[in-house]
Amino acid sequence: MDWIRLTKSGKDLTGLKGRLFEITEEELKKHNKKDDCWICIRGLVYNVSPYMEYHPGGEDELMRAAGSDGTDLFDQVHRWVNYESMLKECLVGKMAVKLAAPQGMLPKSQVTDTLAKEGPVSPSYDWFQTDSIVTIIIYTKQKGMNLDSVIVDYQDVSFRAETIIKDYSYLIHMVNPMELIFSVRVANVGKVEIDLKKKEHTSWKHLGRALENHNSLTPRKDTGLYYRKCQLISKQDVTHDTKLFCLMLPPSSHLQVPIGQHVYLKLTIAGTEIVKPYTPVSHSLLSELMAPLLPNNKYIYFLIKIYPAGLFTPELDHLQIGDFVSVSSPEGNFKISQFQELEDLFLLAAGTGFTPMVKILNYALTNVPSLRKVKLMFFNKTEDDIIWRSQLENLAFKDKRYEVEFVLSAPTSEWSGKQGHISPALLSEFLKRSLDKSKVLICICGPTPFTEQGIRLLHDLSFSKDEIYSFTA
Repeated sequence: MDWIRLTKSGKDLTGLKGRLFEITEEELKKHNKKDDCWICIRGLVYNVSPYMEYHPGGEDELMRAAGSDGTDLFDQVHRWVNYESMLKECLVGKMAVKLAAPQGMLPKSQVTDTLAKEGPVSPSYDWFQTDSIVTIIIYTKQKGMNLDSVIVDYQDVSFRAETIIKDYSYLIHMVNPMELIFSVRVANVGKVEIDLKKKEHTSWKHLGRALENHNSLTPRKDTGLYYRKCQLISKQDVTHDTKLFCLMLPPSSHLQVPIGQHVYLKLTIAGTEIVKPYTPVSHSLLSELMAPLLPNNKYIYFLIKIYPAGLFTPELDHLQIGDFVSVSSPEGNFKISQFQELEDLFLLAAGTGFTPMVKILNYALTNVPSLRKVKLMFFNKTEDDIIWRSQLENLAFKDKRYEVEFVLSAPTSEWSGKQGHISPALLSEFLKRSLDKSKVLICICGPTPFTEQGIRLLHDLSFSKDEIYSFTA
């Protein structure tokens, strides 16, 4: 918070007396010293010298990008950080680059040859209409598309449809006075159809006015985070310090977070936007076996541990039912194709590192016919810390392929189960294949020291890189 107080002190942190400049590449290179350090992130240039002593990663980490474009380095280390808010008082200006000419009214269109060459495919879109409905058709030319590959938002007369095609994002982005999105469909051939309700029953001569990045195919790593405001519907205690939050999407949004991916929650705290990554869960561990309490396509659930001395989670916990939280589009590179012909699935989780395992468990047990065994080893400090313990134990009764083991690092004298920390002895006993050469996947998630130690131990036990997937934020 010391940095936040400094940014609000009125001190000139750029040294330019509030003026903004267009910065050439040559000029940027000159500012490469600790006491004169400029860094470019996504076309914006910041004087980060005043921030040096406050940077959690230390001065050396910032100096790696001194006098250069630090976008890739920033994305590798902490893409989730809202740098625009954190460094707004350090803004020097923007890079002096030529911008593409804005597009006008586009009745029909196709991605340019240049973009098509850069991407895996050359998607295109078309549209047709009735008196009351406009249907946009996106031709992805990609098999295996599903509803969680499509993200649609309509906010402030801005229509935005993002289609995820492998590691690329194809965007339709335009203005038009439609009322709301009410249907999204995906065909096996890779065709996406989005129905929009007209505000007035008149014939449209064009689909709309193109906005930034309309009709573009961009690597996902180069796309910024897009947020929509979701309403808090409920929160309930799960353990003494962990709660289940339910957020409702806006009525004009379509968003389904893929298995193993996360989103970012954003709140404004003390005048500064703070962002944290979280992995959505199902409303319960047995959700695939029962009717949902609320429609799955309009609600997102999060298991979140509240840290009383933290900055973000106390604010989140203080929200009232009906308040709003900004939720980003999904990120992550976990692919459900890793489940193909999978025979043994081992899950290693510590604390709230359990959250990505929820949907993985549900999906694997209901959609992977080749699966012989699923085992979860769940590390916690005490019995009171175990999330959804009764559900985990009930699931073992319902499905004989599934087993769960709890490991406590600070148990009471009455605890009769396993105890300690992640170790070779625990893992070698736990990670036994159903057959000598069975196809195995091991997923691991938890605090960074836990995950890093776990990966080292798994390699020591001769599991290959392809057999291990670690979740990190």
